[in-house]
Amino acid sequence: MGLARSSGLLRQRCVPCEGGVPALTAEEAAGYLVELGAGWGIVDGQHLEQEYGFADFREALGFVNQVAEVAESEGHHPDILLGWGKVKILLWTYAAGGLTKNDFILAAKITQLSDRG
Repeated sequence: MGLARSSGLLRQRCVPCEGGVPALTAEEAAGYLVELGAGWGIVDGQHLEQEYGFADFREALGFVNQVAEVAESEGHHPDILLGWGKVKILLWTYAAGGLTKNDFILAAKITQLSDRG
């Protein structure tokens, strides 16, 4: 899958969002989506979504555990749907009522995990 280019998002950290932070405009979100590269999509203009495939449940669960570690270190937590051989990640910033830069930072770091195999 890979990031579209050497992503500046990977070098950034999520910033705590307590509210009052506006959601990204559609144009801003589209710009960050290009930086993420293939795989991620914006749903209803408010959520980032990506689905990953794996050989079996154990492999999918291992990926979920890696995502959980990154999410904890960033202080930004996705919704994760785990099934046999698949994981779906949903990201948005509740306090902003939509997407923020934090969502794209975490998405880039999740993409990096998936690229490591």
